[in-house]
Amino acid sequence: MPGVPAFILRRLYVKGSLHNRPDGWGFQLKNSLGAGYAKELKPLTADGEAVATDQTFFRLDERDVAFSEVSDQNTFALKMNRTILIRAVADELGAGQHKIGMGFVVPGFGLLEFDFTDEAAAEPPSE
Repeated sequence: MPGVPAFILRRLYVKGSLHNRPDGWGFQLKNSLGAGYAKELKPLTADGEAVATDQTFFRLDERDVAFSEVSDQNTFALKMNRTILIRAVADELGAGQHKIGMGFVVPGFGLLEFDFTDEAAAEPPSE
C-alpha cells in the first residue's frame, strides 16, 4: 500500500498556530496537498503523551467534532485551501518547544502519520 511521507504531510500544519487554550491546546491545519478524507483519526500526541480521541476535536461548520466520532460513515475531510482548528482538552503546554503528533487512516493509503515541533503561543490565532 503506498504511503505519504511525513515530511510532505507536515505541510498540513499551519506554522506558528500551536497555542494554549483555556481547556488545553490546539493548532491549525490547512490542506494544500490534495483532496481526500480519513475514516479514522488516531490520538493526538504531545511530547509522546497521547490524548484520548474523545478529548480531541476538529471544528467543522461551527461545530466541534470529536476524533472518536470519525468512522466510515462520518469521515474527516479537509477541503483544499481550507484552514481547520484541531484542539485537545488536556493540560496546557508549558514554555518551550513541543513535538505534536497526528495520525489518520485514509482509504487506499492506510495509516498516515506526521509530527511537527513548535512553541505554543499564549493565545489562539484568529479562528
